[in-house]
Amino acid sequence: MVKHQPLQVYERQLCLSCLTGIYGCRWKRYQRSHDDTTKWECLWSFILFCTFSLLLVWFYFWWEAHNDYSEFNWFLYNRSGEWSDGTVPILAATAAGFTYIAFLMVSCNCSVAVILHFGFIGVTVALLTTAIGVISVTQMWGEEWDVVWISLQATGPFLHIGALAAVTALAWLVAGQMARAEKTRFQVMVLLIYLSVLLTLYFIPLSITSPCIMERGSLKAAPAIIGHQGAPMLAPENTLLSFNRALQRNVSGLEADVTISLDGIPFLMRDRTLRRTTNVRRVFPDRQYDDASLFNWTDLSSLNAGQWFLKDDPFWTVQYMSTSERWSVGNQTVCSLEQMLKLAAKSKSSAVFTLRRPPANHPHRHDWVNLTLDTVLRSGIPQQQVMWTVDSNREMVRNVAPGLQQTSVQKLPLDTLHHKGISRVLLRYNQASAQDVRLYNENNISLTLYSVNEPWLYSLLWCSGVPSVSSEAPQVLRKVHYPLWLMSPDEYCLIWILFTCLTWWRMSGMRSYNPEQIMLSAAVRRSSRDVNIMKEKLIFSGKSHLTTSF
Repeated sequence: MVKHQPLQVYERQLCLSCLTGIYGCRWKRYQRSHDDTTKWECLWSFILFCTFSLLLVWFYFWWEAHNDYSEFNWFLYNRSGEWSDGTVPILAATAAGFTYIAFLMVSCNCSVAVILHFGFIGVTVALLTTAIGVISVTQMWGEEWDVVWISLQATGPFLHIGALAAVTALAWLVAGQMARAEKTRFQVMVLLIYLSVLLTLYFIPLSITSPCIMERGSLKAAPAIIGHQGAPMLAPENTLLSFNRALQRNVSGLEADVTISLDGIPFLMRDRTLRRTTNVRRVFPDRQYDDASLFNWTDLSSLNAGQWFLKDDPFWTVQYMSTSERWSVGNQTVCSLEQMLKLAAKSKSSAVFTLRRPPANHPHRHDWVNLTLDTVLRSGIPQQQVMWTVDSNREMVRNVAPGLQQTSVQKLPLDTLHHKGISRVLLRYNQASAQDVRLYNENNISLTLYSVNEPWLYSLLWCSGVPSVSSEAPQVLRKVHYPLWLMSPDEYCLIWILFTCLTWWRMSGMRSYNPEQIMLSAAVRRSSRDVNIMKEKLIFSGKSHLTTSF
């Protein structure tokens, strides 16, 4: 006999079949559209990630390049002929672009339609602008990229800890992406990438080297500070007021840029012309573009060398000056080399200067070294206080003034330095590695690095054992009484182990959550349409359980 089922059972099965058909059709349509959408999401995510990474590097570069902002502005002046603070618009645009891209990264779970209309143009503009900026800086200021690798020696340990915490926090986002993905291949790829990044962060401390990871007992004395152009953030560069301000900050020496006048007087001037740091446009308008060495000392003495500082305010310090200080700044004149040397002799400070050879049509084109040497000897400064950097006729200078400290501004082999009788080296801070510093110290070569204006760089060079630095901000470095951070290798290893254990403990907490909870957590920022479809998927996938219960 055929056993008939109750009518209620047939009604339930009929309702279930209808629901299954409806949701099944909608789910198939969603799958077809979801496959196409996933491709766009992957492409968009890749473009967004590349833009974010490029902007992150660009932002970090300009953050650490603060040490050399004045150098960058000087490069711009030499190209354009007009002085302006070019770092302000760059920093503003970089901060705005980075914030915008970071916002899109956080909102990356939005629907593709919203992203394409809301973010595609902005991301394209940010990507192209940043790429153009990177290329321009590389062509004009390529050596500055070294600051990234140098700064990582100071920030590397802390960036590593921050990156480890950030990647751990992203575990939920990665788990959500895997739970939403339909293809096993995509899930495996995401998992492998995430684990590769995580393992790299775990073992990257093995490759992190920093001079400040050392035993405290091995720390040497703080580097001596030489005032480059005096204290140019407090007073007009290469003026007597600037040098006096530097001496008030207890610098150990003074550094200047020297040019030979038309009548053979060495004077202090960094630029090729007088337009930026004097009022030559008003006094000699027809000669404002002439080389500074084509003016005689009488004409140079008549120029004002301080009003430009009050007008341009290159370091944003004028607002903090009193009325008397502004009057002193506004009445500065061009300083001669002899005046600076006499000031250094009086304060028992060392003196170092770089000398620019006059142009071809200059009357002192060939005796410029003799004129400068005569000025040094006539000033009365003890020879051992002067660092002589001019390489031309060095042998003659050694015979006439054997007490001068022969200094090289080039990175030469040790044999060459000893052969030329050179006992000091003056280099840009990116030209000497920690190994070079040790090598110079072991061979009794005194090393001076320029221009060091930031406490983090000064601390890093302090830990490296650099004997002296040249700075445009002696008032800032004098406040650094100890390296900003210093830890022993054992302390760093302990921090590394603690953060690794904390990360694994945080990751192990995810085991107590099932995939549905992760999907629901990942769906919080998705559109309502996607959430509804996900609900339909869960209902459709659970039909077999309902059938069994019936």
